Amino acid sequence: MESAAPDPLVRPLAARETRGNGGALGKTGFAWAVFEWARNPYYILIVIYIFAPYFARDIIGADLLASGELDGLAADEAQAAANARGQATIASVTKWAGFIAALTAPFLGAALDRGGRLKPILAIFLGAITICSALLWFAMPGGQGLSVPVIMVLLVIAYVSYTYSEVTHNAMLSVAGEPRRLAMISGLGLGLGNLAASLIFIAIALLFVLPALVGWPFTEAQFGVDLTKFEHARLAGPVCAAWLAGFSIPFFLYAKDPGTPGASWPKAFREGAKSVIRTVREAAHYRELMKFLLARMFYADGMAALLALGAVYVALFLEWNFLEMLCYAIFASVCAFGGGIFGGWLEEKVGVKRALALEILAMIVTGLVQLSITQESLFLGLVPNFEVWDGLVFSTMSDLAYLGLISIIAVTATASISSSRTMLVALAPEGRSGEFFGLYAIAGTITVWMGPLLVEQFTLWSGDQRIGMLSINLLFLVGVATLLTVRMTSRPE
Repeated sequence: MESAAPDPLVRPLAARETRGNGGALGKTGFAWAVFEWARNPYYILIVIYIFAPYFARDIIGADLLASGELDGLAADEAQAAANARGQATIASVTKWAGFIAALTAPFLGAALDRGGRLKPILAIFLGAITICSALLWFAMPGGQGLSVPVIMVLLVIAYVSYTYSEVTHNAMLSVAGEPRRLAMISGLGLGLGNLAASLIFIAIALLFVLPALVGWPFTEAQFGVDLTKFEHARLAGPVCAAWLAGFSIPFFLYAKDPGTPGASWPKAFREGAKSVIRTVREAAHYRELMKFLLARMFYADGMAALLALGAVYVALFLEWNFLEMLCYAIFASVCAFGGGIFGGWLEEKVGVKRALALEILAMIVTGLVQLSITQESLFLGLVPNFEVWDGLVFSTMSDLAYLGLISIIAVTATASISSSRTMLVALAPEGRSGEFFGLYAIAGTITVWMGPLLVEQFTLWSGDQRIGMLSINLLFLVGVATLLTVRMTSRPE
């Protein structure tokens, strides 16, 4: 009996490209990296520094205060309740987005390993982020514009789409350049993403905030932006949307796509789902990789809590104003640019596992030193605080010392993200990086609640913000301890 002829449109999985050529400045490597220049400002501006605090404080909190619901409380108690409601709303957005992503991202990743071209799929995710981001301009206090539930839905859709785009983009890393150059390519991408955010922060400060506060470098905010209507915060959405749409073009033109032309996506999703279930059942066969994902679940959650709550901590504990927070964001983003490059360099020097462990340990030590700083003293009271200069921002030694330590956190946090991606590529079986990047996404989202919960409970138990933030180190310690047990068996360091 003659065997059936193979379908000419469906190539076997083994035939897919799994390696690339060139380095970080090669055509395909730089195109892969420049994608993060286009996309990452959304996360940095919207999720961390500008829109999320605005939504929590000036929409949720302010609307609650204006409603009269808290009129029976003292002023400080009412403000605390409003802040809590705002933070809970942001936590709810993160919770639902993380839940959706955790349930679906591994199946998407497995399908990416088996389906057709990845760029069209990625374009859909970026389109969703762009539309949702642009619509945030209409998020206004006092019930104007979009309602709170609609804003939350937009943020959830954009967050999930961001995660999907990350899984898809990461699945293309293995073909972006030579295997030994992937660390530098990954680091360059993160560096460019933070550099782009820094430029946008600087533009917001120079065009809108400084003119309104001190009449410099312009006598008034440019383009008719009204800070009393929070237009400088709302504008972050449309700016990120335009930035993403414009700067993603080089990626689509020049990045290498490992997908198989003509492959069936329905079949890819069916087979991918079976593969994910099989992989979970046969986790013992991927013992070292699973230990790494377990380690990442803890240290990534600690880092997410540190990034999400760190800005809130300094705003409340050190009482930094809006301009200081904006300068903090610019400074941290510039340092994070260097972190992406540093991560790639360190991996080449000491190996990816050692580099990642050193980066996490540096975050722990630096975080402990940060928590020794108060408005009254530095280093657990050993050095009294004093005024350094009479300026608009960071006038005391405590402010400047904390800001200096932020540079270490920014560098090592960004480097750890780069090193984590490189380690996943090193441990994952060839041709299945998309599936394992899906599981990688789960490891970063399934316990997204753990860090905030620890901070909340330790703060309530102790009545001290610093002890609340100190609890984050428990996650870092468990993560690095687990990481040190991973053997790099798939590829030599």
